[in-house]
Amino acid sequence: MEPLGAKLRQRRQGLSLTLDDLATRTGISKPYLSLIETGRVPNPPSEEKLRALERELGFKAGELVSQAYLQRTPLAVRTMLSELLNGAAAATGKGKTASSSADQLLSRLIQQLAEKPDGALELPTNAIPVINTVSGGYPRDFKDLSYPMTVATDFVACPDVRDKDAFAARVVGDRMSPRFCEGDIVIFSPGLTAHSGDDCFVRFVDGHTSFKRVFFESDELGQPICRLQPRNHRHPATVVPTDQVAELYRAVYCCHWVDATVD
Repeated sequence: MEPLGAKLRQRRQGLSLTLDDLATRTGISKPYLSLIETGRVPNPPSEEKLRALERELGFKAGELVSQAYLQRTPLAVRTMLSELLNGAAAATGKGKTASSSADQLLSRLIQQLAEKPDGALELPTNAIPVINTVSGGYPRDFKDLSYPMTVATDFVACPDVRDKDAFAARVVGDRMSPRFCEGDIVIFSPGLTAHSGDDCFVRFVDGHTSFKRVFFESDELGQPICRLQPRNHRHPATVVPTDQVAELYRAVYCCHWVDATVD
């Protein structure tokens, strides 16, 4: 399968569009588009961004989304399904035709699994996927187990969260203590607007992430900046230009372990 970034660049150049042109049309920042095209983001873009790219670059509706679902699926699962589908396709076709049919079937299967998890998995009501960890310290690569957002190996139920794109992550480190301690599971809602002073999952344009309290400020030249402030006062804040921040996901719930042995 042609890499997503190379596919986007080829189509963009074929339409004689610059990165600036595409950024204006889609609302996606130029630096992030460049990272996507050069394959320097650890995960495919969000479904919203992919649909905007499909629309502006003339792809068939769902084509990029399906490929992203496929790329996010663990290699072992893709390999197993591909072998099964290749065998089925080989019974009705030959050579490249059979392989192409298998790829298309696999892509559709993965997308259906991600879009309709209730038909394939027994999930709790309002199930929210838990995706690896989020660092309360130095930004680290965001890795969501290579699953689509709605397919994961662990879930947490939260009755008051209605955001279909909500996700949870386990806290690493002590920089957000005492409010958020190491091992706590924090639920984030991409559907909510982040305000100055909110605790947020921060995704940078280079693909790294962090978990900090976010303040929107201006530097001495009047340029917009984000101050990323740990809640633990022993650790210093980090200041970055706002154009280095790709996404802010607001924290809405925290689940922590209660030690029953403590009186």
